[in-house]
Amino acid sequence: MASTIPRHCLSFDVEEHFQVSAFESPMRRRHWEQFESRVEANTERLLEILAERGVRATFFVLGWVAERYPSLVRRIASGGHEVASHGYAHELITSQTPHAFREDIRRAKAILESILSQPVLGYRAPSFSITKDTMWATAVLVEEGYVYDSSIFPVLHDRYGVPSANPDVHQLLTESGVLWEVPPSTVKCLGVRVPVAGGGYFRLYPYVLLRTLLRKLEGEGASLVMYMHPWEFDPGQPRMEGSLLSRMRHYLNLDKTERRMCELLQDFSFAPIRHVFPQIEQTQSGRPISAVVVGQELLSKNVSPAVLS
Repeated sequence: MASTIPRHCLSFDVEEHFQVSAFESPMRRRHWEQFESRVEANTERLLEILAERGVRATFFVLGWVAERYPSLVRRIASGGHEVASHGYAHELITSQTPHAFREDIRRAKAILESILSQPVLGYRAPSFSITKDTMWATAVLVEEGYVYDSSIFPVLHDRYGVPSANPDVHQLLTESGVLWEVPPSTVKCLGVRVPVAGGGYFRLYPYVLLRTLLRKLEGEGASLVMYMHPWEFDPGQPRMEGSLLSRMRHYLNLDKTERRMCELLQDFSFAPIRHVFPQIEQTQSGRPISAVVVGQELLSKNVSPAVLS
């Protein structure tokens, strides 16, 4: 049975099915408005599932989506969920200049905050594209008023990841101040960090195996940080052209996602990121809770769930 005290984080990256990085191309981006929009209906279905079970989550909403569906953003917030930023245009940070990145996250934050009339604290990069080569982005996030980030995935992957990064929630020192980092969950198996946080991994692994790995993390005292996308609950979405690998990653087991998530919600207790880690909400942008953060490393002060509960 799930615990009555939420200690794990559930999150959703709210974007259209045609905006995923696996199918990215300049020509396709220019024709976004011509594709069938399914994000509102898919997100509404997610909200229904969560409401039926009394679960609240963090929704990292793309500014492009929020601009077109402001009422959807309000419905997310009115359901007791946290609204955070997924940037504006779903551009990989690895393909942006610092100036372009700043404009993107500033625009997204302004749109969301104008809709909600409350501050947006969190950010998650498209495709976890804060890597060793784009670590400069963390300082820009601080400068633009973000308090936490959930983009640094401590895994080895062909498209993203920083294998040496701290896998725990921690305060990250940047040139402009301190940023909380909330990494997606990984579990160490045979000396290698294996991603178990969600997305394609959630659809790939048999649920029995996934639950075993998540229980291992839970037993080690970690808070799970899970993520999914509304389009993963839509097996009837139009098929996009792309490489065999891209199509496999995107469309694999879409018909199983909803059932697996319902099992996950039964087995574990979830809440929004800012509720599971209340110190995040208490932190002023760029200022550490305590003066223990040193050096220029990805690692800083680890924060255990016990400290934050």
